[in-house]
Amino acid sequence: MTRRHSNSEECASSLGMREWWLHVGLLCVPLIAVYLHIPPPQLSPALQNWRSSGAFFSFKGHNIFYKDSTGAVGSSDIVILLHGFPTSSYDWYKIWEPLNQRFNRVIAVDFLGFGFSDKPRPHRYSIFEQASIVEALVSHLRLVHQRVNLLSHDYGDTVALELLYRRDHNRTGHLTINSLCLSNGGIFPETHYPRLLQKLLKDSGFLSPVLTRLINYLLFSKGIGDVFGPYTQPTEAEYWDMWTGIRFNDGNLVMDSILQYINQRLKHRERWVGALTSTSVPLHMIYGPLDPVNPHPQFISRYQSLVRRSTVSVLDEHISHYPQLEDPTGFLNAYLNFINSF
Repeated sequence: MTRRHSNSEECASSLGMREWWLHVGLLCVPLIAVYLHIPPPQLSPALQNWRSSGAFFSFKGHNIFYKDSTGAVGSSDIVILLHGFPTSSYDWYKIWEPLNQRFNRVIAVDFLGFGFSDKPRPHRYSIFEQASIVEALVSHLRLVHQRVNLLSHDYGDTVALELLYRRDHNRTGHLTINSLCLSNGGIFPETHYPRLLQKLLKDSGFLSPVLTRLINYLLFSKGIGDVFGPYTQPTEAEYWDMWTGIRFNDGNLVMDSILQYINQRLKHRERWVGALTSTSVPLHMIYGPLDPVNPHPQFISRYQSLVRRSTVSVLDEHISHYPQLEDPTGFLNAYLNFINSF
């Protein structure tokens, strides 16, 4: 009798636990449903101003945002700014006005899938397509025969290298590149260490669309904060502006597709690193040495050993992966010293 009584209690307890979990599950379903449809945050006044001062052009049926301003009188120099993942052209806002004082034209673009540009899905995002978008923008602005300076960061570094390859191999639509300045990009797969969330998103197959919907502001701010230096962290407003840019047009839902660029870098390493090591275009690298994605000294040692023609600026030891935001003065000085050297 005692054993039967004990078995009955265990069975009742097990049923009770299952019922409890069922109730929890039923309660969570509507909560998750509500969460997955949280509307994106409103644009801050700063982001609104950035958007309203820009324009759009069409590339293969997609609207691409760009910002183009006329600056220094008496100069014909043009600089095109290529941003990184997962942010946007707004990454350059701290050095925009100073660049305007040096260049006649300062131009920045939101790549397809980023910022205020369209974010189609499903879509096979590629570095090749982004390079073609830059070429299309130059054509749209009627600057095809003008010499342009490229200033790039992170993801934009690889887009710049594809443009460099096309320039040096006389491909149709190539840019006339006057100079190229790179910064903190994973251009060598062997010295590039993507963040855990990036690896999960790019390699999780059918689970990736679920993961992209579960990314929220807290996860994002923690992840992006890890690639800034401890003394150069974004403000709360800056975190929200970055997150707002991602959420605009549901950009969080295409992050897994865009992240295939990491695999593209590996597959096309010979093409892009080869372009970097063989070009005659003036080259410079601005590097924040605290970068966990492209760590010191592995990355910069590899760069200097392979790209012997390039000059290099290593910023203060507390500057990390976003040098143009963490140390805009140091970044700008390094860039202008390079531009004024030839």
